[in-house]
Amino acid sequence: MTTVADILKSKPDPTVYTIDPATSVFEAVQLMAQKNIGALVVVEHGQVVGMVSERDYARKIALMARTSRDTPLRDIMTSPVMYVRPQQTSEQCMALMTENRLRHLPVMEDGRLIGLISIGDLVKDIISEQQFIIEQLEHYISGQRG
Repeated sequence: MTTVADILKSKPDPTVYTIDPATSVFEAVQLMAQKNIGALVVVEHGQVVGMVSERDYARKIALMARTSRDTPLRDIMTSPVMYVRPQQTSEQCMALMTENRLRHLPVMEDGRLIGLISIGDLVKDIISEQQFIIEQLEHYISGQRG
């Protein structure tokens, strides 16, 4: 069974992009576009205080007639933040994401932010696991016929 720690190790870029809650939404969206990511972890004084995503921008800025340059992240971020620990399984993460309609989960260990997993990371892991099982079954079947 794959754990969050395994998924973090397999990520090509383990960087977690963080941002201060006083930063403007415009700057956050700019950073997300620049880094080609869909969410940022909002950190204040070393503590995770929220998450902000493209979805937050669409629903809380664009649809509410706010301006992204004048709105601080603290006004639109999702808080409190749901998170996972390194020893949790990909299945537990998928259930948490599905139940709470989340696309990103910070990974915390001893109160520290150590990573971020996305729904894409989980899907990639599940596909990889299924591919491995298929290959094992193909070897088993072809071995039985030989």
